[in-house]
Amino acid sequence: MNHWIIAPVLLPAVLAAVQTLTMRHHPLLQRVFSLAGVVAVLAVALGLTLHAATGAIEVYELGNWPAPFGIVLVLDRLSALMVLLTAVLAGLVLLYAIGSGWDQRGNNFHPLFQFQLMGIFGAFLTGDAFNLFVFFEVLLIASYGLMIHAGGARRLKAGVQYVIYNLLGSTLFLFALGTLYAVTGTLNMADLAVRAAEIPVEDSALLRVGAMLLFLVFAIKAALLPLHFWLPETYAEAPAPVAALFAIMTKVGAYAILRMYTLVFGPDLGATAELIDNMMIYAALITIAAGMIGVLGAKRLGRLAAFASIGSMGTLLIAIAGFRPETTAAAIYYMLHSTFAAALLFLVVDLVRERRGDMGGALRPGPRMAHHGLIAALFFGAAIASAGMPPLSGFIGKLLVLDAVRDMAEVWLIWAVILATSLVAVLGFAQAGSMVFWNLAPATDDAPQEAPAPQPALPIVAVCAMLGVIIALSVLAGPMMGYIDATATQLHAPDGYIAAVLGTN
Repeated sequence: MNHWIIAPVLLPAVLAAVQTLTMRHHPLLQRVFSLAGVVAVLAVALGLTLHAATGAIEVYELGNWPAPFGIVLVLDRLSALMVLLTAVLAGLVLLYAIGSGWDQRGNNFHPLFQFQLMGIFGAFLTGDAFNLFVFFEVLLIASYGLMIHAGGARRLKAGVQYVIYNLLGSTLFLFALGTLYAVTGTLNMADLAVRAAEIPVEDSALLRVGAMLLFLVFAIKAALLPLHFWLPETYAEAPAPVAALFAIMTKVGAYAILRMYTLVFGPDLGATAELIDNMMIYAALITIAAGMIGVLGAKRLGRLAAFASIGSMGTLLIAIAGFRPETTAAAIYYMLHSTFAAALLFLVVDLVRERRGDMGGALRPGPRMAHHGLIAALFFGAAIASAGMPPLSGFIGKLLVLDAVRDMAEVWLIWAVILATSLVAVLGFAQAGSMVFWNLAPATDDAPQEAPAPQPALPIVAVCAMLGVIIALSVLAGPMMGYIDATATQLHAPDGYIAAVLGTN
């Protein structure tokens, strides 16, 4: 077995426990160990991605118990790529949290941050549906604490809403798993695929019920309308580094849809036909429209960033709904882009709020802020990336999606919605940028203005690095698509995954 597969799950778990027990009153040590842990996980993720690029599917059997009787972690191209994506995002977000001092505005930020990473990595690597639920709960419990980090009445209210909604989703997840176990007698994903294929079509009604329940759970996580209500206020009120890290959490839902509905409930079973034809595509189109209209109508920068995140999930889920290698490849590239674009936007919004004092993120004219020109340029870059305008990776991602859906029956509707909402997004971002950076409020008196307080450089370095990643995604789109195309092909040929997990090679 390749023991490195469990390292992304084990390292954050151990580090979080050590920080809680021995470093509670030593913030400098917590920062050093958190950074060291993220760097170590990033190195491991790079190694695992290079190994997965060979096409090999590796299985790690916990306790040396083989599947389907034991718990397994599975490394393939997609899971390795998602682990690497999370590690890069976590490193940049952690740099911002430390540089801005957000990590010291409340208690236990670093242990909760590590526990959330553990849950996210585990969700990407697990080969068992029940342990997918377990890792979902780990990341959600950690996110509850991070959501209310630094306190505040509005943040607490948004946190309670977030907890209640996700608890309902978790309950539905258990119902879905119970239904599937009652039908198949297993929750190992590879074994589920084998047993689901053996069920006669006339006896598959309960299997379809389980598939539908599971889809609803993942749709909640992915903020698919009308199951998105938890996201706008949660992301708008969360601390900036937390909101930036939350950019990957909706992608966990998208990843779960890709994994389960290509491996277990493939189109050959007929279990996903209704989802694709009657639900997912149209729900995704409505999600794009609602998200981008929200961008246009937002009165605060935080809500603008939150609605932009919803809109990007709609575009991503349209590509996923195709459930073909070409649409899946477009979805994976857009997933990478949209994660960094959403995180960048949340961090830039925080830079603005920190410098505008009492005005915060309100979209109304204010005084000139420290580093005004630089932050305006960063907002411009984040807006271009989020709206999908050239030359950044959002434009490439949307072109890939538009090209991939050409053979779908709804192609003209999809093209019309994506292009129209892109224009709406441009108008919304232009309106917000003009209000914050161009229409400056005049001075109220003739008294000399105080020099702005010095601002730390590390947060801006982290934000510039995030923008650099987006630029790299644009410049290296060609080479990356080679890996991504191979990932989509592997995902839609599940026999290799099943054989590797169940040992039937």
